[in-house]
Amino acid sequence: MSIGILSLLIALAIIVMMMLGVPLAFVTGSIASVVAFSFYGANGLTVVASQVFSLVNEYLFVAVPMFLLMATFLERSGVAHDLYEAMNLVGRRMRGGVALQTLVVAVILATTTGIVGGEVILLGVVALPQMLRLGYDPKLAIGTICAGGALGAMIPPSIVLIVYAITAGVPVGDLFTAAFIPGLLMAFLYAGYIVVRVWLNPALAPLPDDEAMPVDAPMTALRKIILPVALVVVVLGSIYGGVASITEAAAVGAFGAALCAWQRGKLTVAMVRDAAHQTMRTCGMVLWLTFGAAALIGVYGLVGGTRFASELISGLALPPLGLVVLMLGVIFLLGMVMDWIGITLLTMPIFVPVLQGLGFDLVWFGVLFCISVQISYLTPPFGPAAFFLKGVAPPEISLQQIFAAVMPFIGLQVLALALVLIFPAIALWPIQ
Repeated sequence: MSIGILSLLIALAIIVMMMLGVPLAFVTGSIASVVAFSFYGANGLTVVASQVFSLVNEYLFVAVPMFLLMATFLERSGVAHDLYEAMNLVGRRMRGGVALQTLVVAVILATTTGIVGGEVILLGVVALPQMLRLGYDPKLAIGTICAGGALGAMIPPSIVLIVYAITAGVPVGDLFTAAFIPGLLMAFLYAGYIVVRVWLNPALAPLPDDEAMPVDAPMTALRKIILPVALVVVVLGSIYGGVASITEAAAVGAFGAALCAWQRGKLTVAMVRDAAHQTMRTCGMVLWLTFGAAALIGVYGLVGGTRFASELISGLALPPLGLVVLMLGVIFLLGMVMDWIGITLLTMPIFVPVLQGLGFDLVWFGVLFCISVQISYLTPPFGPAAFFLKGVAPPEISLQQIFAAVMPFIGLQVLALALVLIFPAIALWPIQ
């Protein structure tokens, strides 16, 4: 069987099994086992195991459960609610201020969690009822929360950045540094859109009625958020300053988050047990997806598939930048139906050799990749952020309404992608 026919059969098998509802980890793992057995017989299972081990043996993976634990501690200690209340003191008298403060909280949460699902749910629980109560346009409120929550895929310490760094073989510290400015750029684009929309149509964001504010409200808010904000500064500062590695900073972050929970009186045995359980569940999902995709791409590479796919892409009559756009288009299409972990592990072994051959910076492409992943969190039919928000939104808000609300923000994400694509210095100047 030619490698071209095998590639087509693998692609069809993935599509059919996913349409049948088979989890992606089992899709990729089972296909890898069948292909390995077909080429290597009984020894094929050993080949599959070796491919999995070579990837998950990466020490950098230790940072994943640590950042997940940090995020879970902060979530369960009420940090998101305190941040939102603190920002409310600043933005309550500004038209569109509640939406803008939601974006600010989203950026801060992104620097502490790196998990889109948790961030969207937190903002949906804390910010959505407030905006709806104040008479905000539901589409503006929904779009702000989904787009703001998706920043967790872009702003360090994003788990997406860590997995990309492992698969592409780039320094994760450089990737963190390069992704920070584009992440803030995207947040500013969202904020600019909100300001312009409410300026053109004030009815979208009515000003709240005057409410009496306790005299000690600012100091109370400051006491609640000073420790979490200090934790963010310490964790990211130690990474950017070269004081600690990513894994060391993640461990410090998890310990610091436990201190935040203790300071609030929320650090109980039951809370630690629940946090550890949630961390292991999320980490297990990530690892199982990693196992399956690593096995498939490893076996596919051994039978010559990776070289075939790379040569096929390189042989297209497109300029170098056109090939990059093509790769981003493939990632965009896959993002409509596939989890980002599967996309990363399935595409990077094919794309990386082509990018290196063309002389492109893999850190720069990593930023483009993470923006594309962020877009996939919003795009129908399977935009995860929409489903996360639907789970905590009022019953009258439909999925169709959520997907309609995020469309302008998808346009802003595409704009940010185009800017970084055309002007690589936006991402690369901090590391040059």
